[in-house]
Amino acid sequence: MNSSKIQHFNYIFTGTGLSALMTVYKMVLSGNFTDKAILLLDQDSKKANDRTWCFWAKEETIWNSIISKKWDSALFADEKFKRDLALKPYQYNQIRGLDFYNFVFEEISKHSNITFLNEKVTNINELETHVFVGTEENRYTCDYLFNSIYTKAFPLSQTKYPVLQQHFVGWFVKFESEVFNPEEATFMDFSVEQKGNTRFMYVLPTSTTEALVEYTLFSENLLPKEEYENEIQLYLQKLGIQKFEIQEKEQGNIPMTSYPFWKKNTKRVLNIGTAGGWTKASTGFTFRNSDKKSSDLVEFLCVPSTSLRMTSFHKKSRFWVYDLLLLDILHRHNELGSTIFSSLFRKGDPVLIFKFLDEETTLIEDFQVILKCPKLPFIKALFQVIFK
Repeated sequence: MNSSKIQHFNYIFTGTGLSALMTVYKMVLSGNFTDKAILLLDQDSKKANDRTWCFWAKEETIWNSIISKKWDSALFADEKFKRDLALKPYQYNQIRGLDFYNFVFEEISKHSNITFLNEKVTNINELETHVFVGTEENRYTCDYLFNSIYTKAFPLSQTKYPVLQQHFVGWFVKFESEVFNPEEATFMDFSVEQKGNTRFMYVLPTSTTEALVEYTLFSENLLPKEEYENEIQLYLQKLGIQKFEIQEKEQGNIPMTSYPFWKKNTKRVLNIGTAGGWTKASTGFTFRNSDKKSSDLVEFLCVPSTSLRMTSFHKKSRFWVYDLLLLDILHRHNELGSTIFSSLFRKGDPVLIFKFLDEETTLIEDFQVILKCPKLPFIKALFQVIFK
């Protein structure tokens, strides 16, 4: 492409992670954007299996063909008890990153109005009538821009909203003997030493001899990589597993914050994905939230308007407040995570909990879930938030 000529698009997506690809895929499915020129920009070619997404669902979704594994049951445990959670009518679903990328790009490649370029974005500048986007190679303009490039300095440069990290290292492991029940995922196992934090194991068995075993923390600071891996080894030893082969590794770090990213939205620029606060702040779950938000965005873009403003897309809900309260507790008393989640899953209806985490409960159902949690920390957090 000639770098001296600026090419114009109706929509540009800076970053092509989950939220951007979901949105573009649904724009294609809607059939309402065939006359729009769409550009996707990312320095990553999306050709690696760089992550694993999981989500629960009651009905079939448009992603069903790429679900690699489903579970009807989940285990919750801490050092004192274990509970098998019957998930029906929900199922817990797993999608591999590379399968998702291939699925979406295969569809996108059929449409001549959509362009993907493997370029690093270096500059975004909104003007009155358009948005300018610069990369290391070229310059572009668009009517509207959807940005999913996360700027961690935004939440970290303030103190009003706590910022934690969901950070983890996972091993895809193959065992010599039959170890796991492939029909039950370990949702949270808090029996590992907490060390003043919220720490748990997360296990997704795909067969009796294969599983993703992940050591996860909800805390402020990351650990040296060896510490995550040592804890995985200790956990496997505790299960009586001596011989195994590590087939793949993954690691990640998801920000957990109720910081109002939507305040960065402008007339022509909408922040999406983690950069737009689409990640569920209290759990770090991304897939289900992005699925819902991307559908809302496509519907928003389809409404005829002579003065479309990206600032009018976001709608704040009461679930944002619930997340804020939990994060405030975990920020000030990170060691309480195990107690809070154990109270919830020891006494609560798992189906109602998942419905609540999907932000689909009624107000009465909200209180049925919340009342299972320890009362005092949440009352204190409420006063903290009010007086902030």
